[in-house]
Amino acid sequence: MARLDVTEIFHGISFPGHLHTQDSLQLALKFQFQETDILIASYPKSGTTWMQEIVTLISSRGDPHLSQTVPNWTRAPWLEQYYSAAVMKVPSTTPRFITTHLPHHLLGPALQRSKAKVIYVSRNPKDVAVSFYHFHKMAKFLPEVDSFPEFLTRFLNGTLHFGSWFDHVKGWTSQTVTLNLLHITYEEMSMDLHGTIKRVSSFLQCPLLEDELHNSVKHCSFSSMKDNQMINYTLIPDEIMDHSKGYFMRKGQIGDWKNMFTEEQNQYFESIFSSKMQDCALEFVWEKQD
Repeated sequence: MARLDVTEIFHGISFPGHLHTQDSLQLALKFQFQETDILIASYPKSGTTWMQEIVTLISSRGDPHLSQTVPNWTRAPWLEQYYSAAVMKVPSTTPRFITTHLPHHLLGPALQRSKAKVIYVSRNPKDVAVSFYHFHKMAKFLPEVDSFPEFLTRFLNGTLHFGSWFDHVKGWTSQTVTLNLLHITYEEMSMDLHGTIKRVSSFLQCPLLEDELHNSVKHCSFSSMKDNQMINYTLIPDEIMDHSKGYFMRKGQIGDWKNMFTEEQNQYFESIFSSKMQDCALEFVWEKQD
């Protein structure tokens, strides 16, 4: 199923048809979550792959064998993607790691009926926009992009594939009371990976010994992940992801947006952000504090 040029519109949101069908998206909304399930939810390019690796290594108690031999999309399959149905058929006694980019207003009803653990990953939207722009250049299942200013406008308007970043973040993070949810930021992972892994392992009720924690940190470093074929998407054929146009795991830096944004773009972004997030009580830390 190539469908590289197909776009699926589902509940007003665009999804790449190479990975999604109307049936697969509809099935995701009816998914029967189990109490032992662990769901990683995020907007694209927010640290999803990193969290998949953290969860894998915590469950393996720092042993990298699984993460070095099984692709991450098999270890933590995407709930809404068409190929995942067979992968989801795991015995109910086994904790399932599941990944999603769906917004809460679509997936929330299915989760309300379960005690599944949800890890929501967010990232500075300026860095998300830059990373997503570069990803569009190499991912042939995403629409071609022209200039960054045009892409940024579409990002702020919420008309890119996967919808609005603002709605996505507000929708999920507003559910910390109703869901069994832990919110982790990309910046936390970048600035304090050791502390982040401890927080996640505690949330998953899988505390690690110090050497297990050390090994998890080691194998979750950006350089380690970038060299791991099971994570860096180099296993994906060039006709689907053009590796000559860039790397799936590009820089992993926080604040990379400063290399792309003009002052005018930054001011425009800030004005839109202030307007759209005025009803959000979250306090984001996106840079190291002096």
